[in-house]
Amino acid sequence: MNVLVVLAHPNPASFNHAIAGTMADAARRAGHEATLRDLYAERFDPLLTLAELERDAVLPPAIEAGCREAENADVIAIVHPNWWSAPPAILRGWTDRCLRAGRAYRFEPDGKGGGRPVGLVKARAAVVVNTANTPQAVEDSVYGDPLEVHWTKVVFGLCGLGGKVVRRNFTPVIASTPGQRAAWLDEAAELMQAALG
Repeated sequence: MNVLVVLAHPNPASFNHAIAGTMADAARRAGHEATLRDLYAERFDPLLTLAELERDAVLPPAIEAGCREAENADVIAIVHPNWWSAPPAILRGWTDRCLRAGRAYRFEPDGKGGGRPVGLVKARAAVVVNTANTPQAVEDSVYGDPLEVHWTKVVFGLCGLGGKVVRRNFTPVIASTPGQRAAWLDEAAELMQAALG
């Protein structure tokens, strides 16, 4: 199987990098192909251009490659910190540019005057791992866990993965011990193994 791991954190020494590397390694150890895209290291340009809005637009080579990676992945894993209850802007740009309408999803009439999404991504599962410093209970009770909605219902829901998305929030990282981080890395590997199942 093909596994795509997309990482969005600017610090190469970050815990996010350790998580993404662990997930890619878990896929490789299980005998699968794994591509790790470090958006900051690659200097990914998050700006969707006017020329790209057309459904049949000729895309820049890097964006075309990103679209194909997402289309051909059997498992998609996303790793990023929680910044302002949202992914970093560079990852939002990757979503805009590489999970394109007409390639990752499309809309068709719903018979009620609106449109309904049809997912086009072939992936069998998606795994999203976030890091944060807000305790999960606060994230749920005060903010409504917006990243859960963003990834499971909005992004991967439109792409057709619906109930095949697993999201985990490792928090609070700022107060975590080396032992806790090691346990989280073990969990990240287990999440990948389960997705490959």
